[in-house]
Amino acid sequence: MATRRAPVLLGRAAERQMLDRMLHNVRGGQSAVLVIRGEAGIGKTALLDYCASQASAFRTARIAGVEAEMDLPFAAVHQLCAPMLVRLDTLPEPQREALSVALGLSSGEPRDNFLVALAVLSLLAAVAEERPLLCVVDDAQWLDRASSQILGFVARRLLAESVALVFGVRKRSGTPALEGLAELRLRGLGSEDARVLLATAVPGLRDDRVCERIIAETRGNPLALLELSRHRSAPGVASGLVVPAAADLASRIEQRYCKRLHALPEATQRLLLLAAAEPAGDTTLLWRAAERLGLGASDLYPARESALLQISADVRFPHPLVRSAVYGEASPEDRRGAHAALADACDADVDADRRAWHRALAAAGPDEDVATELEHSAGRAQLRGGLAVAATVLERSMDLTPDAARRSRRALAAAEATLLSGAPEAALRLLGRAQAGPLDARERAHVELLRGRAAFGSLNRRDAPRLLLAAAKELEPLDRLSARDAYLEAMAAALYVGRHAGEIGVVEVAQAVRAASMDSGRPQDLLLGGLAVQITDGYRAGAPLVKRAVTAFRRADMPAPDAIRWLWMAAYAAQDVWDDEGWEELSERHVTLTRQAGALAMLPFALNGRVNLHLSAGELPAAASLIDELVAVKDAIGSGLPPYSALALAAFGGREDEAAKLIRAVREQVGARGEGIAMALLEHAEAMLYCALGRYPDACAAARHGLDRPHELSCLTRLLPQLVEAAVRSNQRALAEDAMRRLAESTSAAGTDWALGIEARSRALISEGEDAEPLYQDALERLGRTRLSAELARTHLLYGEWLRRLARRADAREPLRTAHHMFTEMGMEAFAERTRRELIATGETVRRRQPEARDDLTPQEGQIARLARDGLTNAEIGGQLFLSPRTVEWHLKKVFSKLGISSRRGLPEALPTRAADPAPV
Repeated sequence: MATRRAPVLLGRAAERQMLDRMLHNVRGGQSAVLVIRGEAGIGKTALLDYCASQASAFRTARIAGVEAEMDLPFAAVHQLCAPMLVRLDTLPEPQREALSVALGLSSGEPRDNFLVALAVLSLLAAVAEERPLLCVVDDAQWLDRASSQILGFVARRLLAESVALVFGVRKRSGTPALEGLAELRLRGLGSEDARVLLATAVPGLRDDRVCERIIAETRGNPLALLELSRHRSAPGVASGLVVPAAADLASRIEQRYCKRLHALPEATQRLLLLAAAEPAGDTTLLWRAAERLGLGASDLYPARESALLQISADVRFPHPLVRSAVYGEASPEDRRGAHAALADACDADVDADRRAWHRALAAAGPDEDVATELEHSAGRAQLRGGLAVAATVLERSMDLTPDAARRSRRALAAAEATLLSGAPEAALRLLGRAQAGPLDARERAHVELLRGRAAFGSLNRRDAPRLLLAAAKELEPLDRLSARDAYLEAMAAALYVGRHAGEIGVVEVAQAVRAASMDSGRPQDLLLGGLAVQITDGYRAGAPLVKRAVTAFRRADMPAPDAIRWLWMAAYAAQDVWDDEGWEELSERHVTLTRQAGALAMLPFALNGRVNLHLSAGELPAAASLIDELVAVKDAIGSGLPPYSALALAAFGGREDEAAKLIRAVREQVGARGEGIAMALLEHAEAMLYCALGRYPDACAAARHGLDRPHELSCLTRLLPQLVEAAVRSNQRALAEDAMRRLAESTSAAGTDWALGIEARSRALISEGEDAEPLYQDALERLGRTRLSAELARTHLLYGEWLRRLARRADAREPLRTAHHMFTEMGMEAFAERTRRELIATGETVRRRQPEARDDLTPQEGQIARLARDGLTNAEIGGQLFLSPRTVEWHLKKVFSKLGISSRRGLPEALPTRAADPAPV
């Protein structure tokens, strides 16, 4: 007799209303994202079914994560996008190419997963232009890593595309890509609804105490209650003599499915095992494999009658727990037999990767033929950007390799792929396996190199310089070019770790570089040599070499991967030698290249560097726009990078409460991450904030750490000018003079307008009497020729303060008015207030600035408006900011409304180009 079913979605009225509202909003042109989270059997799939049934006039795409496919890259993305690929040609070329390569539609260089993510976003938006789109993703905890990351990114960038993206995911699952999205947490049914469902499952149950006990035991889980009707002793349940044991609910439900499985004929059980072992749901492949095992359609009938399997257009189990129960209950020998049949049924040309994986799971012991096939499969995965699956496949290949030397080499390859996929701890484990066998000298050096990279990618960064330096030394007699790259990695790690380095720090790396032969003309080698000389022989000796390297970076047509990898160092070096033009150009190029390549793992570093340039230029709105993008990218990729740029923006803006919270947050994270460079950024932000607020002793305390750490990048340009001003204002004359001496060593060697302008201003601060005036005027002239408007405004302020203190109030008003106007326009509120007080002290009446319409724009709206003003199309803006063209258009409509214009033609007049606007990036 068929089991009686309960009313649909019993007790889920509020949840249905939420889904109905969501679909209504999407019909109206909005996007929506929802994660339905709960334990196994709680009703997630039923709610997803309801959502799909209510999506009238929608195009619906439905997929499900499968545990066995978690190691196949882009498996879920392929499921989702395959029916939509007719719109592939509408995507911009870089996105089209990235998605085609990722899905195996074409060959080519693998692209960053987040360019693939942007392609998926654009594809969904294009499909939704015809009619609203509903994407349902069940069992999201079993998505492959690449697909989970991509769909998490897409979910955070949807806004005005008429797309609904709904996930079902286990309550305790580790799905970091979905964290922070809108959630609906499902709990068990209430007592009354659970009683109704229980009466449906066990009609003879009458005892209230037994009912309450069962409901409490199952925690109102609908599937657990329904499965009671399948219990071996339903009358016993009804009488209260049998009550399920208090075990893990998912395991308990699996056990019940296993009992139903064992009641089936052996041939049917074998057919079920084949279906469970092949997660793609390909009926043609399943029946080909079944034929090889002597199974036919008649063996399906008992499984269908017991509601354990349905085969029509595809292969479906009634619940994911059925699949796991069937596979888990089979013996290892039976599993291997099922995988062998599936491998034999796979087309070796069309589906070589799936065939290789099934062969691997069918192997009972080492098998070089299968190991080689897996190695080839890993190579194909890497060409599609599937580093995680390449790592998994290579590790299995290693396990199946009989020869010790070859096994070690494959372990080394698996470790490298694992590290590149972002799993340093797993990579270290594989490196241990590699070292257990015979390796040649080059391979041993490669092990050390990977150990250093793994350390740098983990929280144990202090060991990275030592390990990378050891690798460089081992590589030097074997491969000089690879050795230079390793030395550069060691230098980068040492500079980044800074004061937190262990026994090997920046000085030791620099000494080793000087002892080695660095005779290549590559820009990165010139930079390495220049930094080494600067660290060992002093700033004056190294500055010309570093300046030469910066010039080489500006002139070189470097391959994009090299440029993306090293431009952050070049931009910081340009700042360190007071080259504002080089800093501007290299930071811009870094952001542009990382965006074009979709290299979002590196993009936060590029954006941070660019934000610092905008802040020094007084372009706070532009900095805020990039920080908005930075936050979105960090959320999408799960980056734990502390909010350095948000802190710097709050400090420049003089927002004390906001900055104080960020200072605490960054300080806590920096200690755990071992990033010495971050401490310099933190100290600079504190010094800037306290100078703006007039808290000079606090500013002095923050900035004086730079005196002890002269080798930290940008220490000279960031901290020493702050220290001179703070020490003078807090009456610490000796400290101010010492800081001035150190500052002058670098500024005189650099010789740029920026350097000499800051030197003149700082000398004016420590000068007495009338000697300061020509220095202030020289500083204003020199800084006026740079882009660094924030420094120029501060010089006007300091000059005006000096004039007022000499009782030259009338003379003071002009520089103070200029400073006040500049600070107000820039949004540097605390400096503006400090200037306003000075102006009042001169007898000036200061009118408060009236907000303009453009002040109402959010940072992202401002960025979009400026790009549109400069002539970029919606598609070009979307590609740059990782938005769909439709979302760009939605933002522009809001911009037009706020600015009181009707179209793009009004943007140049409503949003004229100002000194505080960024150059297009």
